[in-house]
Amino acid sequence: MTCTDVVTLGNRVNAPGISDSAFAIFDERGTVVAWTMAAERLVGYAAGDVVGLSAARVLPSFGDAPSMSDFTRQRVAEDGWPGTASVTHRDGRIIDVSLRITMLRGLNGATRWLATLTDTGALSGDATSGSVWGPLLARAPIGVVIRDPQLRCVFANDVMEEHDGIPAARRLGRRFVDVLAGPKAGALETVMRQVLESGTTKVHEYRTWLPVSKGREHPFAASFHCLQGTDGESLGVCVISADVVESRLARERLAAVGEASARLGSTLDVMQTSQELADLAVPLLADYVAVDLEQSVPFSEGPPARIDPAGGRLPVLRRAGLASIHPGTAESVWVRGEPVSVPPRSPFASVLSTGRSHLEPILDTAPGIWFDQDPALAARIRTNGVHSLMVVPIRARRALLGVVLFIRTADPEPFQEVDLLLAEELVGRAAVALDNARQYAREHTAALTLQRNLLPRRLKGGTAVEAASRYLPADMDHGVGGDWFDVIPLSGARVALVVGDVVGHGLHAAATMGTLRAAVRTLADMELPPAELLHRLDDTVQRLVEEDTDPADQTPAVVGATCLYAVYDPATRECVMARAGHPPPAIVDREGRVTFPDLPTGAPLGIGLGDPFEAVELELPEGSLIALYTDGLIESRDGDIEEGMHRLGTALAEPDRSLEELCTLATASLPAHAPSDDVTLLLVRTLSLGAAQVASWTLPCDESAVRHARRLAAAQLTAWGLDGIEHSAKLLVSELVTNAVRHGAGPIGLRLIRHQALTCEVSDTDVCVPRLRSARATDENGRGLFLVGQLSRRWGSRSADGGKVVWAELDLASARA
Repeated sequence: MTCTDVVTLGNRVNAPGISDSAFAIFDERGTVVAWTMAAERLVGYAAGDVVGLSAARVLPSFGDAPSMSDFTRQRVAEDGWPGTASVTHRDGRIIDVSLRITMLRGLNGATRWLATLTDTGALSGDATSGSVWGPLLARAPIGVVIRDPQLRCVFANDVMEEHDGIPAARRLGRRFVDVLAGPKAGALETVMRQVLESGTTKVHEYRTWLPVSKGREHPFAASFHCLQGTDGESLGVCVISADVVESRLARERLAAVGEASARLGSTLDVMQTSQELADLAVPLLADYVAVDLEQSVPFSEGPPARIDPAGGRLPVLRRAGLASIHPGTAESVWVRGEPVSVPPRSPFASVLSTGRSHLEPILDTAPGIWFDQDPALAARIRTNGVHSLMVVPIRARRALLGVVLFIRTADPEPFQEVDLLLAEELVGRAAVALDNARQYAREHTAALTLQRNLLPRRLKGGTAVEAASRYLPADMDHGVGGDWFDVIPLSGARVALVVGDVVGHGLHAAATMGTLRAAVRTLADMELPPAELLHRLDDTVQRLVEEDTDPADQTPAVVGATCLYAVYDPATRECVMARAGHPPPAIVDREGRVTFPDLPTGAPLGIGLGDPFEAVELELPEGSLIALYTDGLIESRDGDIEEGMHRLGTALAEPDRSLEELCTLATASLPAHAPSDDVTLLLVRTLSLGAAQVASWTLPCDESAVRHARRLAAAQLTAWGLDGIEHSAKLLVSELVTNAVRHGAGPIGLRLIRHQALTCEVSDTDVCVPRLRSARATDENGRGLFLVGQLSRRWGSRSADGGKVVWAELDLASARA
């Protein structure tokens, strides 16, 4: 299809198929004429809120475009592929989406435009699948048909004729059963009627005969979406179909690339990693692959080359990986380890100067072409029948590490854009491994420890926060440092945030970092307040100093660290923070105002001053941004800390951006040269639990409290629709309240929190920590906490003002009977 037929915009389509997308119909002027429930779920607007209004209501980039045709042409000219698109949610949020716009043709030359929107933040499954499957799906042609309430075709795109062989002139104005005989047509119309009546989406896979040119029965997956008007009435059904065979092949190739590339980086030897890349790509993507590294990479001779679009001197390449379907790699002029010449005005020169990939589906082999500048190369290309090629740069952190050449000889199919996407994904994974190998060859053990064992692979903020992070290791001369960060789920939907920095660099700093991160997690599980946790952590560091001291000369080991620890409660929106010699956090409100709270500094851990740490309690509005970082982000060789904090605040003062974008902005503001210290940034955006998710009561400390607590809990669970766990919850409440009555003296607090689990909390005035014990057969008491442990997925206690809180959690999987 041409760009006037279909325009695809957006970074990525993260949904694995068209059935997960939202759809809207526009007329030529850009007015919304039909809406779907999936669109309402995505942007918050019901059909009555947007039908009849301009596309600019939800699509800011539409602006003052005079027509949808003009808008699509403008976006192709400005963005090409991939472009970007954002939609405005009803609550004012900006959502990044993948947007695909398809032109539909109707009777008498009428046109409509179908917009397909997929939330790029709804990534699920493997990251590789999410980042590449979207562009693959977006490039695949999809068929679209709009049918009225009587199921007559009123609009369709040109692709539908390729899918079922029915020309537009025969399709328009007719029902499906009128143009395609047989039971399948009737069955599909039955599905359409169900969609019209229910307003939901149905997915159906069917087989149909392709046009004569393709010759055989072919399977297609179709999704049926109810289109709604201003008052929510059903205007018709939108049928979206995609080729199942092409989709399945793309998935299989993508899965193969993901599985293969996961094996990259098993070694810190750049030559071996390059050979692994070549071996993985043949025959998966190509018949022959050559990996050429910029010569500083395999030999660590200075920093790698920077991409130079101005056309400066090209870097020197050295062949590092080589693979072919033919024995002896007859296609190659150079063997591994040899320098590789780059012909001027060749695709290689273009890729090295621009940093962008080159795709040449049909290689021009006429005399005088670029490779004729090197007779030996020209002879190999013509002799071996090279007919299609791709050249992909190996890039990492704005540095050019080399290029990878993919060619086809025996495979008659030319490379396509889909192949280029897969090649770029594979090379991108290899680039990370190569950069790690080059940067940390001197301390590979520390690097592996840091990346695999110390830093969290996924940040789980639960219902308390959204989280994102960046970690940039120091340059190779300074070695790996001791930065770490963590997001630790706590009881009652709360979350702990921590960032720390161990003094020094190298293996010792990395090992100490691992010890402290494990210690913080252990102390966090004990539900210690921030100030007390830092006190315990200080004791841990001092013990490490004593253990590392050389007994021969009593020279104390250099061990120390800074740390900031915070606990955020989404039920109260309170955040309690304490720090030990660490830079203060940055807090950004919804209007973009940046503050650095005045927290007591505290002494660094391990100094042994004995001064108590002090905590500060802050109430944060929902949507506040908290930035925790190490001094590598704000210190530089040329500027002071105040300047660095101002630079960080400026980068974060855009609260409407996503956390990933803000991480990129904050780290991109660093000086261009490699950092001399690790750079760590943890960003969290606070969430809150609404009144409908929390219920709390105060009970008297007498025997009536247990009965009253059970009734309150049962009524609340019914209101929440959690009848399936009512019995277990009432037992938990009974045991916890009974213990509070038995051991406390003042009022008893009961709180239920519905989040990712159901949390039952009981507070009392007794400071003694409950302990599980084994009751003998003749004992009348001592089995309450054992029952709590059996019923709940986990339980515990924490100190509170004037007493303690005992809590237990129940899974919600079986909550609805």
